[in-house]
Amino acid sequence: MTIDPGQRPPLPPFTYETAVHKVRMAEDAWNTRDPVRVAAAYTPDTRWRNRSEFLNGREEVEAFLTRKWSKENGYRLIKEIWAFAETRIAVRFCYEWHDEGGQWYRTHGNENWEFSDTGHMAVRHASINDVPIAEGARLFRWPQGPRPSDHPGLSELGL
Repeated sequence: MTIDPGQRPPLPPFTYETAVHKVRMAEDAWNTRDPVRVAAAYTPDTRWRNRSEFLNGREEVEAFLTRKWSKENGYRLIKEIWAFAETRIAVRFCYEWHDEGGQWYRTHGNENWEFSDTGHMAVRHASINDVPIAEGARLFRWPQGPRPSDHPGLSELGL
């Protein structure tokens, strides 16, 4: 089977299995902390709400991610599917990071995603809250980069 280079499989309409795969692909990409790679998963005219910030287009997403990861040190993310439909996926997530002063945070959030027929994300709505934690309370301790396949997910960690 030949994949069209303009597509980002899995494509909608989603099944449970393809939606779970799409969520893990997003998690792995975000854990690279590579703004160019992550922004490529979105349509050129993507629309975002991230906390109280509204973004339009890949260029704004890339700039946002560059700012984000210059502040959020030691970033490690886990995403988990919450629900899905033909072109939409809802996820919950947590990530851990520390600021310049060494204060650790666990950030909790929910995202609603809508995909184009090419498999690119066209719309992303994210509601996010930061909770300060002690370094000893961290649960995401794998080496920087994508989460190892044997590392527990959010439900297994009780988050």
